[in-house]
Amino acid sequence: MCPPILTLALAAILSVLALTPGQAEQPGPVNIRPDIPSVTVQTETGPVEIGRIQDNDHEVTGEWARTSRACPPFCIQPMSPADGVTTIGELELLEMLADPDVLVIDSRTPDWFAGGSIPGAVNMPYDRMVDRLGELGCEPDFDGWDCENARRVALFCNGLWCGQSPSAIRAMIATGYPADRISYYRGGMQSWRVLGLSVTGE
Repeated sequence: MCPPILTLALAAILSVLALTPGQAEQPGPVNIRPDIPSVTVQTETGPVEIGRIQDNDHEVTGEWARTSRACPPFCIQPMSPADGVTTIGELELLEMLADPDVLVIDSRTPDWFAGGSIPGAVNMPYDRMVDRLGELGCEPDFDGWDCENARRVALFCNGLWCGQSPSAIRAMIATGYPADRISYYRGGMQSWRVLGLSVTGE
């Protein structure tokens, strides 16, 4: 027979365990933050509201549920692709999407972009990025590019295993783009989708 104190402690633990599953199953709103249900961003076709999928039972499926891809080429990327570049998460990316002075770039190939992207992002494929620096405030000069007036940008690709945006970032810096004006959303589309955030075309 258990001592009274142990019996009370055991009863308290069991009552907490009994409540936990029920509490976890309670449906509720799925906000971005407790005080922010959604964020509206300007796109080429007008304002778009970014929110999260409201189905509490929603799960990621298909391509975005895969955990293991052949490495090479799909290797885990470093936290920072280059010195001076700031790695960011979803909340920082949402702030940048709402800032008209910042350009958010989907550096994936056009077929991936067409399959769904982050609202407000523009597609500048990683293998053509250096050719398009003029769109980011750089000026051509005899040595390549003068990027003294380059815009603040944030780049992303498919996720933690995708090397497209890190490759683009390193190529930009090699041509003179200031690293401190580049942010890297390392989680990319896989993390964005895991959080149930809005995707173009869906």
